[in-house]
Amino acid sequence: MNAEEYCQEQAAGSGSSFYYSFLFLPKNQRQAITALYAFCREIDDIVDECSEISVALTKLNWWRDEIQRIFHGQAQHPVGIALSNSIKEFNLNEKHFHSIIDGMLMDTQHVRYQTFDELSTYCYRVASVVGLLAIEIFGYKNESTKQYAEKLGLAFQLTNILRDVKEDASRGRIYLPLDELNKFNVSEQDILNSVINDNSRHLFEFQAQRAEDYYLQAYACLDAQDRFQQRSGLIMAAIYHALLERIEKQNYDVFSHRIRLSPIRKLWIAWRTYRKELKANKQ
Repeated sequence: MNAEEYCQEQAAGSGSSFYYSFLFLPKNQRQAITALYAFCREIDDIVDECSEISVALTKLNWWRDEIQRIFHGQAQHPVGIALSNSIKEFNLNEKHFHSIIDGMLMDTQHVRYQTFDELSTYCYRVASVVGLLAIEIFGYKNESTKQYAEKLGLAFQLTNILRDVKEDASRGRIYLPLDELNKFNVSEQDILNSVINDNSRHLFEFQAQRAEDYYLQAYACLDAQDRFQQRSGLIMAAIYHALLERIEKQNYDVFSHRIRLSPIRKLWIAWRTYRKELKANKQ
């Protein structure tokens, strides 16, 4: 298995919404974004799977060194090798890769966030920065597309946080801002014990509305000139937004079961969004 095949297996095997958005890209862009996704998976899995913080830190530090090797043509890991084939072609910024690791390091240091300002720093590092790398791969002409990437990354991460409240709580983590829990009279123990009542539903509705606002802000920043080039991001947005709508339709009960979209549903949304953007681009 070569480096590209390794990354492809990581992306396809995850069943992630991101995989479906890669299907409508030319080969060089598809390989580059798949390698970026595989990098994020490798880093994220370290934090989720390592029960010992010292082990997680050692592995994250190895990847920080690997980033330097990638940018000097000395990559060792299959993901690093795949990325090294793309960094020059798409002018990817080394600092952004280190920012992603900085975000994952926050997971080893914080299991609570007092305010949304604190949480937004985490979301920027683990999601918005990925968006800033992705738009370089997709291509753009307008500087406002950078703001689109940042805001869309926040929207994605906030959607993830809402979907994964129960799973994160099982690891002892609460990403919802504690001052907002207090505002809606929800205790940390309520989250850890999966208590669903009017208070927690109102809290989750508040989080969903914030994510919705970031989707709208992101769309407003994307110039029509860049829409077709950024079609993969728009496909991801359509899938994630459908997930957010499903959470709303489930009356914000994110505890009974993990709310998700089926692969067929994701593929349909991806195809529909691609056709919409293709048609608009031809007009």
